Amino acid sequence: MLSIKKFAAIDIGSNAVRLLISTITEPDNKPVTFKKTSLVRVPIRLGQDVFTKAYISDENSQRVVDTMKAFGLLMKSHKIEDYRACATSAMRDAKNGEAMVNLISKEANIDIEIIDGSDEAFIIAASDLHTLVGNNKTYLYVDVGGGSTEFTLFSHGKIIDSRSFKLGTVRILNNTINDDVWEEAEAWVRFITKPYSRIEMVGSGGNINNIFKSSNKKLGNPLSYLYLSSYYQLLNSLTYEERISELSLNEDRADVIIPATKIYLSAMKWSRSKSVHVPKIGLVDGIIKSLYNNSKS
Repeated sequence: MLSIKKFAAIDIGSNAVRLLISTITEPDNKPVTFKKTSLVRVPIRLGQDVFTKAYISDENSQRVVDTMKAFGLLMKSHKIEDYRACATSAMRDAKNGEAMVNLISKEANIDIEIIDGSDEAFIIAASDLHTLVGNNKTYLYVDVGGGSTEFTLFSHGKIIDSRSFKLGTVRILNNTINDDVWEEAEAWVRFITKPYSRIEMVGSGGNINNIFKSSNKKLGNPLSYLYLSSYYQLLNSLTYEERISELSLNEDRADVIIPATKIYLSAMKWSRSKSVHVPKIGLVDGIIKSLYNNSKS
């Protein structure tokens, strides 16, 4: 007998807000399949408020509420079985973050969890990331967001350690990161990867996905350090307007892609990785997988 379930995941990030609706199909005597039925992204950029003024502005508060109302209607239309909504770095740091959670609950009837960096890493790990790269390998997972970057070291299918640093693209654009953060991240990555002779890197986030798409590589083939470095030079050689017109980047992507690429290149250098895999998974994928696992248990 065929079983079909639908779950939804919401990620309120520092650069954008996302809704993923997935359909999970359970056929008899066959593997379970996860299909992305709908993916909606709204570039509100909460980090612009929080990392410069410590508060989410009234304008963006209303935009988030309106977006959550729209997401609620979409989830209702898709007849989802369950959902989970998580807010990350910007909402964590905002002085009115908890007030925003209460406002969204009241106005949009959606419950938001503010999670920390380690929670992000473990939710993403729930997406069976190791099956996409290899169970017998050691790799550093790097998830670059607007407010923070999560580093997780996996070896032979197990999490060795995980850390979150306030090394985000929106923070960098607003010059709110000092050298100490870069130095701390570098020291941790070098230390945690030192015992391993061969490290491969896995990158996630909208920026690395965009770079991978532009490479025209087939899914499953990694990007080399040389390619990423060359693309970084290309990005820096173009103006903001040229990155939009010549590279077909969205307005909210054309600026953050440069600091994001810098973070990925730095992580590759620190971990001695020669290539980066881009499996196109992130927080929303991990949320969907965790919802499904909870439904089974």
